[in-house]
Amino acid sequence: MSARYLTLTITPELAGTEVNTLLRRQLGLSGTVLRRVKWLEDGITLDGVRVNVRVRAGEGQTLAVRLTDPAPSSGVVPAPGPLDIVYEDGDLAVVNKAPGVLVHPGHGHFDDTLGNFLMYHYKQVGDESDFHPVHRLDKGTSGLLVAAKHPHAQEKLKNQLHTGNFRRVYLAVCEGAPPQSHGTVDAPIGPAEGALVRREVRPDGKPARTCYRTVGPCGPRTLVELTLDTGRTHQIRVHMAHLGCPLTGDFLYGREDRGLIARPALHSARLELLHPVTGERLRFAAPMPADMAALIPKGDIS
Repeated sequence: MSARYLTLTITPELAGTEVNTLLRRQLGLSGTVLRRVKWLEDGITLDGVRVNVRVRAGEGQTLAVRLTDPAPSSGVVPAPGPLDIVYEDGDLAVVNKAPGVLVHPGHGHFDDTLGNFLMYHYKQVGDESDFHPVHRLDKGTSGLLVAAKHPHAQEKLKNQLHTGNFRRVYLAVCEGAPPQSHGTVDAPIGPAEGALVRREVRPDGKPARTCYRTVGPCGPRTLVELTLDTGRTHQIRVHMAHLGCPLTGDFLYGREDRGLIARPALHSARLELLHPVTGERLRFAAPMPADMAALIPKGDIS
């Protein structure tokens, strides 16, 4: 893989149509994406020749648009690190993130995040893609995460978030058990008073909805399956604590016990989405990691 292009062969029905209209209506590109690429020498071409978007295409011509930037704009530096790629093509990568790994570079973490590891991988295989995350997972959360390879894919995937087209299913081990075997926590979340990181349920917070279903008991704990209707910071952790059953190992909303697990027991287990270019429905699963599985006594969960 190198640069990524989308192409369209002009049929008799499309002949005489402006390139701008073809790019938007036939290939689904937004004005924002087009503004990024039209200045490139090979950004928008007809039969390999650079054209203005007002040009009208002729029958049999091939319209091509470049999706990847010739130079990465994210600023994320390539650095080697653990990377479990579940799926990859020219438009996106789905990874199974290890617990303890940050997704985005930030203060004190400029070369040891998932973004760094992906950029290193792209460099090793000669892929001109950049790091365009679609969603995030907390540092302690393990499991499936999708990163787009170019702005068009990122835009298309972000538009799917919190719709039926983009579905994430989490597994969590919590202390005790929820009050019911299944239900929905509809409780607004905002910053906790005087805290920089901690969140809490509060009337003036942003709307937040978490659906849960208990999978089974794990001794004094419960394995719970969760889906999100919204994507607030620490949403699952805050809502489970709000129910009185914080996640096992959650130092922020429950009780830290590194003898049991060195992080909040939360895993992104299943992911479904529509491919941003082909529209194909993709489904992925990642098994529960060993540190969470160790919290479940054998025989408790069928």
